[in-house]
Amino acid sequence: MHRVRDALVLIRNRLDRAGVFLSGLCALHCLAGILLVAGLGLGGGFLLAPAIHRVGLALAIGVGAGTLVLGVVKHGDPLPLQVGAAGIAFMALALFVGHGTEEAVLTILGVAMLAWAHLRNLRHSM
Repeated sequence: MHRVRDALVLIRNRLDRAGVFLSGLCALHCLAGILLVAGLGLGGGFLLAPAIHRVGLALAIGVGAGTLVLGVVKHGDPLPLQVGAAGIAFMALALFVGHGTEEAVLTILGVAMLAWAHLRNLRHSM
């Protein structure tokens, strides 16, 4: 039984780390997209493609929901789940405002909140 619990903690920790990495990639994507499209007029068709946002959101929801719920069950602190859920909501809202500054601000705010929640979960497991 102890091995199963340790294995689940290891999986959750890896998924939390993946969530932090994905959040960073998402923020980098937003910033690079704005800079390249606005500053140089390059890459708009690819970097700002709606499919990238939908896939990113699906990954964020899947990894975030799974690890944050498991985190609450393990350590009992609901704050990472609450902040992470709010972050996912901001990211989802960004899909409906269209490309531009509002979308970037909502997405970056959302991924920052989600990354914080993953880091908090990791801190609880150490």
